[in-house]
Amino acid sequence: MENIAALYLAHLNPITNAHEKIISQLAKDYHVYVFPVVFLKKGREINTRTFPFPYELRKKMLQSLFDGQDNIEILPHYKFVSPFIKYLPPIISPYSWAIRSGILHDVLEDRFISYTGDKAERIALRFYNLHPIKAKRLEISSTNVKELLYREALKNLRKDEHNSNMRNSFDHSNHNNHPNYHKDTNIQDTLKEESWQDMVPKTVVRIITENWNIVEKFAQALDKTIKIFGMKFPTEGILH
Repeated sequence: MENIAALYLAHLNPITNAHEKIISQLAKDYHVYVFPVVFLKKGREINTRTFPFPYELRKKMLQSLFDGQDNIEILPHYKFVSPFIKYLPPIISPYSWAIRSGILHDVLEDRFISYTGDKAERIALRFYNLHPIKAKRLEISSTNVKELLYREALKNLRKDEHNSNMRNSFDHSNHNNHPNYHKDTNIQDTLKEESWQDMVPKTVVRIITENWNIVEKFAQALDKTIKIFGMKFPTEGILH
């Protein structure tokens, strides 16, 4: 039987149950090459609220799921180097075609397909002759997971701040009579019905928890990301 490659180009920021399912399904029939997108400026990866986890951490997440599977490879060749404006407009820009060449550089098979659950992305992949297969978008997205991560981080930070303020006020008043005590300590967890931990694989939960400082950092940050021609880029590095 002829070997055929499957190219999976995605943000994967972070890896979700849906991503694991997609890759596992592709691996049943193809040699899978996974390409987490990377944005570089002067050799430094740029991360934003939309793209919080660096490539090496996302690679670690994927390895925690697929390490030892010979037909799944994780490669860093889906990368944009500043100024990002040079890749636009897609299809027309020769730099965007250079990314295609980089992606295919280490693909051993002569025949390949690519995967996306997004209709617009599928059209773009077809223009780039990457032979996308028709597929449905799975429900769990990294965007949903990130928003839940950021809500939890902000809630915990507010709780820590409140507890610190409460400790400072104990010398001046009885905590049971504190006007905000019952209000703040009885805050209901609005994420109980929808938990990010249920949306990502267990090994990824552990990696995210071990790197919670990244979540806290971007939970408090503005999203320095811009969308142009349907493509998202960090604003840092867009022009130079």
